[in-house]
Amino acid sequence: MEHIVIMHNVKITIVAVFAILIAGMGLLNIVKFFFHKDVENYLIRARSFLFIVIFFTLGFTSNMYVAFGATILISYLCLKEFLSLVPTRRTDRNVLLWAYLAIPVQFYFIYTHWVTMFYLFIPLYMFLIMAIRMVIASNTQGFLKSLAVIHWGMMTTVYAIGYLALILIIPTQYNPVAGGVGLLAFILIFTVLNDFMQMFCGKAFGKHKIIPKVSPNKTWEGFLGGVIGSTIIAVLMAPYLTPLTLKQSIFVGAALAVAGFFGDVTMSAVKRDFGVKDTSMLIPGHGGVLDRLDSLIFTAPLFYHFIAYTNTIIIPR
Repeated sequence: MEHIVIMHNVKITIVAVFAILIAGMGLLNIVKFFFHKDVENYLIRARSFLFIVIFFTLGFTSNMYVAFGATILISYLCLKEFLSLVPTRRTDRNVLLWAYLAIPVQFYFIYTHWVTMFYLFIPLYMFLIMAIRMVIASNTQGFLKSLAVIHWGMMTTVYAIGYLALILIIPTQYNPVAGGVGLLAFILIFTVLNDFMQMFCGKAFGKHKIIPKVSPNKTWEGFLGGVIGSTIIAVLMAPYLTPLTLKQSIFVGAALAVAGFFGDVTMSAVKRDFGVKDTSMLIPGHGGVLDRLDSLIFTAPLFYHFIAYTNTIIIPR
């Protein structure tokens, strides 16, 4: 069983995240008890988020089997939520089965470090396989729409989320300060804080809508404040968790903040198209797994490719 090496900087980061969460929940309880404010919704969100942090901590710090199992579970839940939103034909049931079976296959390629097949399996081979399976079903009514919707769902919930596992297996030699776990911790923490910064700045200063027909609550003030705040966060975290230089940290912070924003609003557009607010009610106060990871679908691939390009990363088989 391949154990995951947790370096000192990662341990400190994990302790800091738990300390901040527990302190925040304590502060909310103080406000509720002494000032009689209705903060129950925030407490529900905080408790759910604490569970999410515990899940990721246990899932990505023990061994590779558990880490890949956790990622497969996340990918499965996201795909399930996505497919529950979109209308499918009766003849697509076997195609959907192939889509679910593709998840462990895709992560097998990552686990065995067969990165080339990871790049090609969902975008190319599953694209062709699903088309063939649909042709065999001999139902041409809505053929192209159904094929496009299912494949787009797989690209977002299987291919893009697979980059979490790909980041995890980056050899420690490319990130001596924190290893692959440190890089994974960076992108997870950054994406969460970016969402928070954009929401906070939007509520505090937001006046001018940015794309009201897609996401009425998004404002230019929230977007720009989030980009600036997230860039600062990236600069502060990068020396402890990544091999990025100062200039690279600034670029990555700004680029990932923009990518995270578009990941969020893209999934908002999908949900608005189907007339739903959340992809599910699995996580109290947060909606579904896909609701929490929509930004990560855009940020994780971008972060991996930037790190791989700037450090000329080669993952040996």
